[in-house]
Amino acid sequence: MFEAGQRRLDTDQVVTMRSNDPDYPMKAYAVEIVEGITGHRVEIDEIIATYAEGWTLERMPAVDLALLQIGTWEILFNDEVPDKAAIDEAVSLAKQFSTDDSPGFISGLLSRVLDVKPTLI
Repeated sequence: MFEAGQRRLDTDQVVTMRSNDPDYPMKAYAVEIVEGITGHRVEIDEIIATYAEGWTLERMPAVDLALLQIGTWEILFNDEVPDKAAIDEAVSLAKQFSTDDSPGFISGLLSRVLDVKPTLI
């Protein structure tokens, strides 16, 4: 998701390109994530925009947006990943790859998505 956004490529292009890359092939679950987000993109982005108080999608760091999209998809559309694990993983990745404020922001937003999950699905 991050690469597609940064390179302004369609996610399908990135999946095809990366799936055929012998040095950095996409794992099956990564493809599932990309396809899942792509299939629910409008809904996922609308949910993020609704609960990202004071932030627009365009204003968010690209890493944060990608992590929020993944976390939101896992919470709402992937029953194989425990909801808390989705949040924990997104926060962990934010600590590694984003700003000092990002882990708290991502944790708060994804926790809110989890709180309202029964009304969303």
